[in-house]
Formats: sequence, C-alpha cells, structure tokens
Amino acid sequence: MVTAFATTQYLGNRSLRYQTAILLTGGDPDRSPTIFRRYGCSGCHTIPGVPGADGLLGPALSGLSARVYIAGVLPNTADNLEHWIVSPQQFSPHSAMPETGITSEEAKDLAAYLYAN
Repeated sequence: MVTAFATTQYLGNRSLRYQTAILLTGGDPDRSPTIFRRYGCSGCHTIPGVPGADGLLGPALSGLSARVYIAGVLPNTADNLEHWIVSPQQFSPHSAMPETGITSEEAKDLAAYLYAN
C-alpha cells in the first residue's frame, strides 16, 4: 500500500500531483469546492483555493498530502481519508468533526482535491 504522503511528496509537479491524486482516490477534484460548501466544511476549515473557506475550528487543510496521519489517528492513505471524511466519529469519538452525510463518492472527490493541493 502506497501512502499519499510518499506518492505526492515524490511528485513535486502540480499537474502530476493532480493526476496522481485522481488515480489514488478515484475522485474528481473539480467537483470539490461545491461539496465543501454544501456540507459546511468551509465553516470549520481553511481550505486552499475555496473562496470563503476560512474556518478556524478545525485544522487548515493545506498540505494534507504531506501529513503522515489524518487527524492524528489514521495513517494517511486515500482509503483512510475517504473513511475519515464519511465517518470521523468512528475513528475519533471525541472529534469535533461531525458526520455530515457526505457520501463515499463525494468523499473521494474531496480526498482528490486535498491531495492535489
């Protein structure tokens, strides 16, 4: 299993990172800004490239591909990121991040965006 960290760190070129993020996640990063706003992610997180996403409750989501862990509890892999986005309380019951109703497909799109940026 290849971690997002190892793959995206090796790929410094933005275009190549973008394509690799799509391959890692099976998602479409271009759909993500709308999804971030629909589910209120931008109210809690600062998200690069998403207008109005300047929340300070949760961590900033820039550089996510360079992190070894997701939320300090899961190794940073595409599958783990998707599962965290869908069901954060399953992995960290005391997390402030709620379960929002984001679908697995939408989570793949969000993961692709976060790994590409």
